[in-house]
Amino acid sequence: MTPREQKIVKFFKKWEGGYSNHPADKGGPTMMGITLKTFQSYYGPDKTAADLKKMTEDQWLRIFKNGYYNKMKCGQIEDDSTALLCCDMGWGSGPVTAIKKIQACLGCQADGIIGPKTLAAVNGKDRKAIFEKLWQMRKAWFEAIVKANPSQKVFLKGWLNRLNDIKKVFK
Repeated sequence: MTPREQKIVKFFKKWEGGYSNHPADKGGPTMMGITLKTFQSYYGPDKTAADLKKMTEDQWLRIFKNGYYNKMKCGQIEDDSTALLCCDMGWGSGPVTAIKKIQACLGCQADGIIGPKTLAAVNGKDRKAIFEKLWQMRKAWFEAIVKANPSQKVFLKGWLNRLNDIKKVFK
């Protein structure tokens, strides 16, 4: 792993605990932030919550790298903090949804695919302003989720704490 990948993995491990099956979490059971559905997509539809609880470090890393870091093209995002923010958006909301939100925020066609135009927008000249624009969009996104579905308010403080922590990782 590159030093950037190591820092991003360390960030994710800090914020993702063990097994959880919170009744308000629409993703269902999770282990270290990986949903049962995602685990099944990698390791078979017959996998159960008990299998998820036994997920290994290698399994977690495979899902993280292939399902999120690579899908969000984080290795091609030039600013470390923006790469982390984009990876975290993909992790929390699914890559396609996150990519569409990023594209809309940066004035690109929101097709859910990171191609040369989206990468050019993310890697634009004023990287600090791009990061801040995406960060503010993510904050507003969390607030909109809670406004649309008040049952999600239980997660808002944690989401915002995590979002604030993104600003500190590559300082």
